[in-house]
Order: sequence, then structure tokens, then C-alpha cells
Amino acid sequence: MPDAVGLAEITAMPLGMELPAPRASVTGVVYWLDARNHQVRVRLDEWQVDDV
Repeated sequence: MPDAVGLAEITAMPLGMELPAPRASVTGVVYWLDARNHQVRVRLDEWQVDDV
């Protein structure tokens, strides 16, 4: 959807991480999509943790 406005709902956050500041640009990976309702769930890049 061009010019869409997003609403972030945080349901889980890795320990030691902080929330993005209001109006901050973020990047991530879409891991869930409901095309009918134009909803996506995104995992933020800065919250990715390495499974070592």
C-alpha cells in the first residue's frame, strides 16, 4: 500500500534492547502477511540475535 502508515505492536523484545524512538525509521523482515486486511508482522533487523 503506497504511503501506508504503520502501527507497531510490540509483543516480545529481546533482553537488553530498546524500543525505537517515535518517528524513527526501522528496517526488518516480514514474517507474516494477511493480504486481505493489509496487515504484516515484521521482525526488526536490529533485534535479530545470532543463534550461536
